[in-house]
Amino acid sequence: MTEKKQKMSLTKRVLLGMLIGIITGFLIRTFLPDNAFVNEYIVNGFFEVGGKIFIASLKMLVVPLIFVSLVCGTSSLKDISTLGRLGGKTIAFYLMTTAIAITFAIIMGNIFEPGVGTDLSTATTYASSEAPSLASVIINMFPTNPVNAMAEGNTLQIIVFAILFGIAVSASGQSGARIAAFFVDLNEVIMKLVVMLMNIAPYGVFFLMAKLFTEIGLDAISNLLSYFLVLSATLLLHGLITYGICFKVFTGLNPITFLKKMETAITFAFSTASSNATIPVTLETATKHLGISNKVASFTVPLGATINMDGTAIMQGVATVFIAQAFNIDLSLADYGAVILTATLASVGTAGVPGVGLIMLAMVLNQVGLPVEGIAIIMGVDRLLDMIRTAVNITGDCVVTCIVAKSEGEMNIDVFNDPKAGDKDEELRLHKLGLEAEAERVRNA
Repeated sequence: MTEKKQKMSLTKRVLLGMLIGIITGFLIRTFLPDNAFVNEYIVNGFFEVGGKIFIASLKMLVVPLIFVSLVCGTSSLKDISTLGRLGGKTIAFYLMTTAIAITFAIIMGNIFEPGVGTDLSTATTYASSEAPSLASVIINMFPTNPVNAMAEGNTLQIIVFAILFGIAVSASGQSGARIAAFFVDLNEVIMKLVVMLMNIAPYGVFFLMAKLFTEIGLDAISNLLSYFLVLSATLLLHGLITYGICFKVFTGLNPITFLKKMETAITFAFSTASSNATIPVTLETATKHLGISNKVASFTVPLGATINMDGTAIMQGVATVFIAQAFNIDLSLADYGAVILTATLASVGTAGVPGVGLIMLAMVLNQVGLPVEGIAIIMGVDRLLDMIRTAVNITGDCVVTCIVAKSEGEMNIDVFNDPKAGDKDEELRLHKLGLEAEAERVRNA
């Protein structure tokens, strides 16, 4: 029995935890909806506490992982001009895929017309937070207090400080070499923390799914079924077809192999609905399973989690068409062009802002003169769709990471083609750690 459990891959265990959680949530919602004990002690007690601890544990690793891995990657660059080339390629590909995503979404919305026949007469008022300007975002990328930036989890400021710190380490001769060696060792320790967390992930995913599906009712989906189906289909097609084509064209590698290796990261993203919380797993997948060097992945993955929002862009495209159709407002070709441009630039301009998807959508609707009140209606199914969007987002992050790494010669093709790559790194037997440490001490004595 123990051997069978050990042979089950992490991905299978996480998927099993997700499936059991979904079934458990539906059963509780169906048969015990008004049971006070179940609601108070199991759903809002056991499930909620377990899920929030799991999310908090993921977020706990984000700041140290971004800072340490990026310092390691930057300090290892022999030519600083390489960093500018990496940044240019990465941002260009992120903006390109975002523009493709929202164009695809608008086309799908106009073909299937999810908003035709929908009554939005009951739409309530929706007040959107004001989005920061692109200029203010660029200014705020540079921290006045790096420690405060880390405490607040400001990803862009952490990235900028880590890059500057890594460049300084690289330029500091022997002193820098000693610091770089320390950060390399520290990075290994943090990655081991990631592995420890991944091994308890099936339980965390179970708690999240069980809690969520006691709250989601089919009535919320049925009321907006056309919108839900069109948006879900567009997200899946973009994740499979658009990314598959881009991956094949720019790397020449097998996109099916890529998707198989992304299973665990996609499952994490779907469960947490947070690209930032999934950064530790995404980075581990990129380096251990896809064969990307840390000097590339440590830069592209955190940046992608911050500014690459293809899934959100697709939501904006479909939602814009849906709201226009529901309110019987015709949009011109110029309007659609404005939507594409606004949403693409907004993916950078609203980076790191809470509720970024809805803020970006409000910006897009205002740009083409559509009523912002329509957002209040689609929010009913947005939580479940947000899970799919996040899975698409992190898939896009890794596609661009592979493309950039392959173009820079920083991708190990043997690791990518090895179906078992990274599996041993995910194994962790805590009960043997003491024995292994003692054996190592004896060998070194």
